[in-house]
Amino acid sequence: MAKGDNIIRLVQMGKSFHTSSGDVVALDDINLDIKEGSIQGIIGLSGAGKSTLVRCINYLEIPTSGKVIFEGKSLGDLSEKEVREARRNMGMIFQQFNLLDQRNLLDNVTFPLEIAGVNKKQARERALELLKMVGLEDRVKNYPAQLSGGQKQRVAIARALATKPKVLLCDEATSALDPKTTAQILELLKKINNELDVTVIVITHQMSVIEAICDSVAIIDHSHIAESGPVSEVFANPKTDIGRRLILGDGDADSVKPVIFGEAHNRKIRIVFDGHSAHQPIISDMILNCKVPVNILFANTKEVEGQAVGQMIVELPGSFDEDEKIVKYLTSNNIKYEEVV
Repeated sequence: MAKGDNIIRLVQMGKSFHTSSGDVVALDDINLDIKEGSIQGIIGLSGAGKSTLVRCINYLEIPTSGKVIFEGKSLGDLSEKEVREARRNMGMIFQQFNLLDQRNLLDNVTFPLEIAGVNKKQARERALELLKMVGLEDRVKNYPAQLSGGQKQRVAIARALATKPKVLLCDEATSALDPKTTAQILELLKKINNELDVTVIVITHQMSVIEAICDSVAIIDHSHIAESGPVSEVFANPKTDIGRRLILGDGDADSVKPVIFGEAHNRKIRIVFDGHSAHQPIISDMILNCKVPVNILFANTKEVEGQAVGQMIVELPGSFDEDEKIVKYLTSNNIKYEEVV
């Protein structure tokens, strides 16, 4: 399979659970292509169906409808043995690490190799190689209880890579970690993607995780994929309410108080940053060109791949002529804006 081909395809996939009070639809009509060698993000709020989705990808949960196609083969058409073989090509890490407390680091990493029937010498060599890659070669005889959360996740990553999988599934893998450790784990995942050419699928509720490492993102909401595409495109122009909420934030001009100048009574507009250079001083240039001050009520912007994305809500001066200067400047410079009622 060439890099750039679809290693995983989800086709009209659905998953329902039978409960005493009736069927619960966890996923409905999921369609998603994941490219070989990419880092694919899947983001949504709690209860949206993210964890069920990742467990359907490796058939720990069997979909009730549709298909999961891995390397051109539908997992639903395979025998149990063939599904196990496919699953061996999909390593998985979790929020709570799931290490074996009674085994040291070396034995934790060799464990999946033992199950796969690899001889002890080869398993040990592979484990030492992976522990070195994740920066724990000097801790091989330590036990999980002796490690920090970040170190435990590094061991979990090494273990997930033991059988040389083609895909690494990360289910909220950084949710239990502090920001500094999260950044280190994300850098490690990028390194694994680059150096081992492993396709990484990141399930998260944290937009900062998607920003940091993902090539593409799918936003899941109420069991459906609301929108998907390259991170830069989706961040620059979210098309759905949930996309705007996750990416732009919850800025509501009616509920936001001005940060400097008192209560807002005049005309308000929302300026949308959707791909201008992050280093372009849009607001400063607007004020200098129009010679008109504005009152910033709310701002939520961020840099993605060198571009500014997000939104800013400003109150205009109140004079018709001055307000029109601002509007004409934004229009002539192709800066998106909308009136806020």
